Amino acid sequence: MVTRKLRLQRAWSQEQLAQLSGLSLRTIQRIEQGHQPSLESLKSLAAVFETTVADLQQELNMKNTHSNINITEEEHEVIEQVKAIKGFYGHLITYVVSIILLFILNYIISPEYIWAWWAALGWGIGIISHGITTFEIFNLFGPDWEKRQIEKRLGRKL
Repeated sequence: MVTRKLRLQRAWSQEQLAQLSGLSLRTIQRIEQGHQPSLESLKSLAAVFETTVADLQQELNMKNTHSNINITEEEHEVIEQVKAIKGFYGHLITYVVSIILLFILNYIISPEYIWAWWAALGWGIGIISHGITTFEIFNLFGPDWEKRQIEKRLGRKL
């Protein structure tokens, strides 16, 4: 749905859009996550965005050069990158909270042996790997590599 793009173009939060459209915040969140909205919800959003219901129903992968609310491939890639970064930070927060709780538990149960280091080390390796992948620090198998491999297998030279 293009609802998210239209909302971001106007610099509105989901809460502001919910208030302006008369819809609940949860409904706005569901629509932006790709769930099918009701016709009444689409009409409310179309009125707020001053567009048609048909424009709001366009899918991300549809390219219509006559409309300025379509999401380009570049925008789609950026949205996916931001989602990946958000996922990494969520993973990092979960790691920090869990490891702190494990150290507290370790101190309460058996303060003579600190076994929580093993969990911190193992999960920490996973966090580092997730960060390297998310932020593309070592982009060994990125788009350039893919392009070279495709051209190689097709027997073409770059």
